[in-house]
Amino acid sequence: MYAQDTAAVATADTSLLAAIDLGSNSFHIIVARVFAGELSTLDVLSEKVQLAAGLDAEGCLTENAMARGLECLGRFAQRVVDLPRQSIRVVGTNALREARNSDDFIARAEALLGTPVEVIAGREEARLIYLGVSHTLADDSGRRLVVDIGGGSTEFIIGSRFEPRLCESLQMGCVSYTDLFFSSGEISAAAMREARTAALQELLSIRRGYRRLGWSSSVGASGTIKAARQACISLGLSNDQISASGLKQLSEYLVSVGHIDRIQIDGIKPERCAVLPAGIAILGAIFESLGVESMSFSEGALREGLLYDMAGRLRHEDVRERTITALARRYHVDRRQAARVEATALAALEQTAEAWKLQDIEYRELLSWAARTHEIGLAVAHSQFHKHSAYLLQHSDLPGFTRPEQQQLAFLVRGHRRKFPKDEFRNLPPALKASCRYLCLLLRLAVLLHRSRSKARLPAFRLNVDGHRIELALPPGWLDQHPLTRADLEQEAGYLRNIDFKLKIS
Repeated sequence: MYAQDTAAVATADTSLLAAIDLGSNSFHIIVARVFAGELSTLDVLSEKVQLAAGLDAEGCLTENAMARGLECLGRFAQRVVDLPRQSIRVVGTNALREARNSDDFIARAEALLGTPVEVIAGREEARLIYLGVSHTLADDSGRRLVVDIGGGSTEFIIGSRFEPRLCESLQMGCVSYTDLFFSSGEISAAAMREARTAALQELLSIRRGYRRLGWSSSVGASGTIKAARQACISLGLSNDQISASGLKQLSEYLVSVGHIDRIQIDGIKPERCAVLPAGIAILGAIFESLGVESMSFSEGALREGLLYDMAGRLRHEDVRERTITALARRYHVDRRQAARVEATALAALEQTAEAWKLQDIEYRELLSWAARTHEIGLAVAHSQFHKHSAYLLQHSDLPGFTRPEQQQLAFLVRGHRRKFPKDEFRNLPPALKASCRYLCLLLRLAVLLHRSRSKARLPAFRLNVDGHRIELALPPGWLDQHPLTRADLEQEAGYLRNIDFKLKIS
């Protein structure tokens, strides 16, 4: 990681932001300039990679599928080669969530792009899609339903203005359903009916909750819904919006055509036509299940949401901060104790950042979040509460956080007391192990120094590190007045010896 403050990214020379979306059907890149808090799009590229079509019977990406993706990213890499790494976000969606060998593809993609690839959870994908749609639409009044049919999953969001209220991701997409119901290319009434029924079954899990909350308008995003709208307009089935009657007639038209190769609709490319019947079957099921009568289209989607999310972080409007605050409130964290631990952990980080190469602002954020959530597990049980805390952080839906960020956060919290969690450490990605271990040690010391939960101010301390050697110096006589802390530090020295670290206390 670069030791680069986010403020530097907002300078005139580095005001460009780039978002790359590794979708199950298409890969997208968008480059925009930030000026006065607004985004101005400079470049947009999209390529049909169909990563989801490259999943074999064992759930692994084939070499051919990975090669298609890497060739595309090789071209994208030329567009972002001169941008600072903190100005670029690359996210993977359903195909990379599902592929058993996604780590192999991600490692090769990161080597090409020179920046991390984040695999995001379905609900986080939904949140970012809504962010992109809501910033793109001129009308920001009323509650809206947003739908995005991707290659392997479909996201559903109900929100008002820029705030999503309900987010879900279902396992149905135009590429996966093409493989299941239209693999031969034939478009029969029976195949359309089977695909629609399968989608209706998926929708049962969200139908009641979504219809209960309700909305005043519905909006579609991304390629499938864009193609459906274009088809309805080109065939004279509806006007600007997709209507329920127009969608039904479009489905009947596709059946009458009979084969994917014979679909010819003005404005729709052949590669999109190949997955159109599956997409229309899914969209028809959505209209039926949720009671949608008409749907407009938004040009904004996941990649635009990524840009606005990055721009918000530059303005210190990081949704992750709100997530951590809400989490602490939900589990009734002792805020004063958390603040004491956080302050001490960050003070320790300042003294060790250079020696341990932890200067990047991301490390400060991660340590801060861990300090503020390390006790959430107390809401479950006091015994082994650090394990409960880690479980909640690992498996909860945390808006704004990627899976690797949740894994790192859960590891820090899991390791903040007692024996160092060697098994969890082994499961961390290799590139993150060194930094996570150092941050965990800093959190351990901060928690230990505040174990008494005393309101008294902790005296100034000095922390020197050199590789695996740690020296903690406290004011003369202070440990004599705090014998329990001395005993805890001596016990901590024993724990650290088990992972080949030496703690010296003076």
